[in-house]
Amino acid sequence: MDLNAVRTFVATADTGQFQEAAVELGVTQQAVSKRVAALEKDLGVRLFDRTPRGARITIDGQAFLPHARALLLAEERAMASVQPGSRALRVDVVGRRVATAGLLRDFHRAHPETDLDVVTLFGVDAAVAALQSGAIDATFRAVTMPGSELPDDIEAVPVLDEPMSLFTGPAHEFAGARSITPAQLAGHRIWMPGNTSGTEWAAYYDEFAAVFGFTVDVVGPSPHFGIESLLDTIADSATLSTFLSDRTPLVWPAGHDLRLIPLRNPTPVYPHCLLWHKDNAHPGVAALREHLLAARRDRAAGEPAETWRPSWATYQPR
Repeated sequence: MDLNAVRTFVATADTGQFQEAAVELGVTQQAVSKRVAALEKDLGVRLFDRTPRGARITIDGQAFLPHARALLLAEERAMASVQPGSRALRVDVVGRRVATAGLLRDFHRAHPETDLDVVTLFGVDAAVAALQSGAIDATFRAVTMPGSELPDDIEAVPVLDEPMSLFTGPAHEFAGARSITPAQLAGHRIWMPGNTSGTEWAAYYDEFAAVFGFTVDVVGPSPHFGIESLLDTIADSATLSTFLSDRTPLVWPAGHDLRLIPLRNPTPVYPHCLLWHKDNAHPGVAALREHLLAARRDRAAGEPAETWRPSWATYQPR
């Protein structure tokens, strides 16, 4: 159905005259007549009775009018859904159960007036492509892993150094420790199913393991089965452990008696950056960036004195 014809019908119904509708729409009276006639032909009914005083809407026209208005409203909403500034701010948080999702929740609490579309994309390449195409407005990523560079049109700023902790069951040898050093992990097997090769998080844990002498075991249940299968296995194991942080939004059964043990001297941190396209005009991008940078400054006093991050995670804004 031609929405221009629908718009012309509504304007004519509202004004009661073809000429007035033409003035409102900025077209000729002849164009209004042709559009209405074409719509009547498509619908198979007469929408107006032509009179010397103008156009009198018919019973069929009255029946069609609320639906015509709904069509135009749907068009308006559809256009707004893809226009920066009027559509929701689209942000990739990598995963729903990671720290970056919590960062976005904090932003929403501080800025409830900003509508959000939250998406999860796999890997930095897909995220950067989505930024360049305009499919998303911002993403959280660790940059830039070996063999990768950010394109010149993508901006980034560090927003969170997430401290890592060891996550174990009650029978693990470190379960009773108040904290441990990364050096104590040498020779241990750290279980990380879903640590997919070629991703920035795999690059992070590969270098972490190489520096401190532990092994990353990626064999295990697919992430599609959910985090629960990982929690169940670690709870029952005396040898398996994994890495999480106190910013990971997880709740586990009390009966599992799972432990989150801080790593110290140094504290390994996962370096999250906010990325966006330099030409992105959505006002929410600036608001999100300012919020995250302010929160980073507020956290500075409580950050560990000695930290470790991969050699490639030294990104500084251009």
